Amino acid sequence: MRVVTVNVSFPKQLLKTMDAMAKRESRSRSDILRTAARVYVERHKRWEQIFAFGREQAKRLRLKPEDVSRLIAESRREQSQQR
Repeated sequence: MRVVTVNVSFPKQLLKTMDAMAKRESRSRSDILRTAARVYVERHKRWEQIFAFGREQAKRLRLKPEDVSRLIAESRREQSQQR
């Protein structure tokens, strides 16, 4: 894997917190930042999948945006009646 060095600016307190975390975990600052970036990218991809699934379901069920509030309200009413 090819590695590229980048310069990033952080507020001093955030950097201090990251460095303390890295020290406690016996990791480098770079490792903490790589992990944070990886988690961010993975989370973003997962949300894209969730929204794509939602769009597919809405299309399959022929739902319109205005249907969402009504269906949520109906579901909440049903759940409160079951309690």
